[in-house]
Amino acid sequence: MKMKALSKNTRSNLITYGMVVTAYVVMEILLKAGMVSSLLRGLLVPLCMYVILAVSLNLVVGISGELSLGHAGFMCVGAFSSALFSLCMKEAVPAGALRFFLAILIGAAAGALFGFLIGVPVLRLRGDYLAIVTLAFGEIIKNVVNIIFLGRDVNGFHISIEDAFSLNMEPGGEVLINGPQGITGTPQDSSFFIGIVLILITLFVVINMVNSRTGRAIMAIRDNRIAAESVGINVTKYKLLAFTVSASLAGVAGVLYAHNLSTLAAQPKNFGYNMSIMILVFVVLGGIGNIRGSIIAAVVLTLLPEMLRSLNDYRMLMYAVVLIATMIFTSSPGGQAFRERYSLKALIGRKNQEKEA
Repeated sequence: MKMKALSKNTRSNLITYGMVVTAYVVMEILLKAGMVSSLLRGLLVPLCMYVILAVSLNLVVGISGELSLGHAGFMCVGAFSSALFSLCMKEAVPAGALRFFLAILIGAAAGALFGFLIGVPVLRLRGDYLAIVTLAFGEIIKNVVNIIFLGRDVNGFHISIEDAFSLNMEPGGEVLINGPQGITGTPQDSSFFIGIVLILITLFVVINMVNSRTGRAIMAIRDNRIAAESVGINVTKYKLLAFTVSASLAGVAGVLYAHNLSTLAAQPKNFGYNMSIMILVFVVLGGIGNIRGSIIAAVVLTLLPEMLRSLNDYRMLMYAVVLIATMIFTSSPGGQAFRERYSLKALIGRKNQEKEA
């Protein structure tokens, strides 16, 4: 029985990996054939970013059972730390691949650091405190970045929270972070291929963590905290581990985002509350705890508004209708009964029964 369950798990994981690889191969064929519009071509890297964000948030919301509303804040930390590193090391590390690899490590480490610092005091609490604090963190980090002016000259780095003129730099110095205008001149090292590789790495980390002893401990805490504590599971340790890994992966998504643009600014639409809610919608719509569902939901809900753009004023209305209809179909008792009755497995089973009769 144990081997059968393991085989089923492995099969499900391979399907998830295969789905991502197949999507990449199909898109590459379409790109080579010139059958992809410029709009869709520009969405390929953001799609990869949203998938990474959805899968990483599912680790907290679905696997750990905690509600986080500040995922965009960890993405912002990863984006700005990596962009600043790449800008500073543009001449010292001319090799784009090596520089981008180091930037990914910087973004992941920055996201993990802030996730750990936020998680240590908050994850000891119960209820909705985590959602409130992570929401506040997302707004604080965005506003802090917007008031920072950072420059560099022969004397080193200069920082100010007033304006660029207050940096008092020597002639020839450069402004690295220009307050609300953000960072300009980040190397555009992101690509669709790198995005797919990062998705596969994210899936590998999350899936292996879920199927490990650590993942079983985290799910035990989610299902019954008191019972988990009674058998000696360190609740704070495992919740903090899941939260830190999730924040680190959000930082990696931020790196991908930052290196896809020439200008990076901490605007509300990029790193604000709405971005965190949108990522949460991906997780809920795809199924809480369902990694493959998060991938599909992130892709569909990112492409849907763009596919409906020709409808102008009605596209967001249709987007909302599709969201409501999908949630009814996937979550209501009637919708679940319909899916169970007409699923491929049920249809094959009925067909086999008819043959035996």
